[in-house]
Order: sequence, then C-alpha cells, then structure tokens
Amino acid sequence: MNNLIKAIVYGVIQGLTEFIPISSTAHIRVIPALLKWGDPGAAFTAVIQIGTLVATLIYFRQDIFFMLSGFFNALRTRKFFEDPYSRMFILIMVGTIPISIFGLTLKKFIEGDARGLYVVSCSLIGLAVILLIAEKISSKKKEFTEITVKDGLWIGLAQAIALIPGSSRSGVTITAGLFCGLKRDVTARFSFLLSIPAVGLSGLYELYSERHELLNENAMSLVIATLVSGIVGYFAIAFLINYLKTRSNLIFIIYRILLGVAIIILLSMGVLHNI
Repeated sequence: MNNLIKAIVYGVIQGLTEFIPISSTAHIRVIPALLKWGDPGAAFTAVIQIGTLVATLIYFRQDIFFMLSGFFNALRTRKFFEDPYSRMFILIMVGTIPISIFGLTLKKFIEGDARGLYVVSCSLIGLAVILLIAEKISSKKKEFTEITVKDGLWIGLAQAIALIPGSSRSGVTITAGLFCGLKRDVTARFSFLLSIPAVGLSGLYELYSERHELLNENAMSLVIATLVSGIVGYFAIAFLINYLKTRSNLIFIIYRILLGVAIIILLSMGVLHNI
C-alpha cells in the first residue's frame, strides 16, 4: 500500500509540474524528501515522463497530424519552410538536437551533483526573474503559424537549459518564446509540442539503460506513476493553455521564488539535505 501511495503521489507531481512552469524536478526532489521518502532518482523521473508524453500526443493530435501532413507534402513540393506546419515539424526536430547532445554529454553530472537542492533553488529563483523580464518586454503578438525559423531555433536551444534541475523544461521554453514575441498560449503550445521528441527519447533511453533496476524492483510503481502522470498531465495541459489565453505567468513566477526561498530556508534549518 505504501508503494502504491508513493507511485500515485509521484504521478500527480509529474503530471502537474511537467507542463506548468514550476519545475517537475524540484517537486519530485522536495516533496518526497519532506515525506522522508528519499530521492526517486533521475531515471525513475525520466521514465514516468512517458505518461505525460502520451498526454501531449493525445491533446495535440490535430497539430501533430497537420505537421506530419505538411512535412510529407513538402517532400513533394520542396517548399519545406513555406508551409507553417512543415516548418513547425522541422523546427521541432532540429530544436531537439541541443538538449539531446547536452543530455548525453552531461548525463552523470545532471543525475548527480546537479540534483542538489541548492542548484534546484537557485534555478527556481533565477528563471523566475528571467520569466518576469520576458513577461514585461515581450510583444506577445505572434500566432502559432507565425513562428519563424529563428524563433524555433532559439526556443530549441533554450530547451537545453532545462537539463539544469529546477529550471523547468516548460519554463525555459515558454520564457524563450515570450522573448521571441509569441503570445503566451502560443509559446506554451509550441513548448509542449517541442517536448515530444525530447521527453520520448529521454524516457525510452532511461527505461532501456536502467531496465534491470527499474523493472525488477519498481515495475508496478513505475507503471502506476506513469499512468497517473499521463491522466493528470492531460488536464494540466488543458488548464495552462486556457489560463495563458487571458492571464500572465505572474502566479508561477511568484510561486517559483517562494519555493526557491523556502528550500534554502529548510536547507539552512537542516529539515532538507542538499543531496
């Protein structure tokens, strides 16, 4: 029963925080630590992201269909960047390259020292400040079909910053999109589509490389956490897309700062431990 509860809690945390720009890694690290559960590990976290990946595929199935159709039509016409959906498909593929390279190169550091809570707290606060600046200076005018090659490349490059625990993959890509002048809900939409290859590759890689440990000891917990994260993640996507159509990211900025400061205070009090 205890393992079942843990799996459900991990799934809810992952599903909510994967898409809302408040850092899934921070919550996966902090909440279990406060409950004296310990760190579930980067591999476990990466694998249960497959649930949120499936949620993304279902929610954005129409966009994905249009992107694939646009790209295959472009193979015939050779107008790869004229069609906006073909352009989106190419930008998402290219935008996945930086995070893939850095993820493999820095794997040991990301799964080790970088998961320290001082790093997490600084990342939470640091990106909150940058997101606030983006909110203030962004024109927030561009629609989805107006995303340029330059915009897509910048957002894809920014996605690699999400490898720093506490920064939030959705947070850094939404911030980059705002700096490029995209509407809030549009940058969230592109951010979630951009996550598909990165999250899929990361989850499958960790599932394969850590398969013996994950499947032998945590198979049922892994399945339950993945299912829960997918269900919760679907509703989190719907919430954030609709929320950002009429509201800013200010509530998430404030939350990130408060959480970052709270982690530092708890570390100084000895309630939490850095590693």
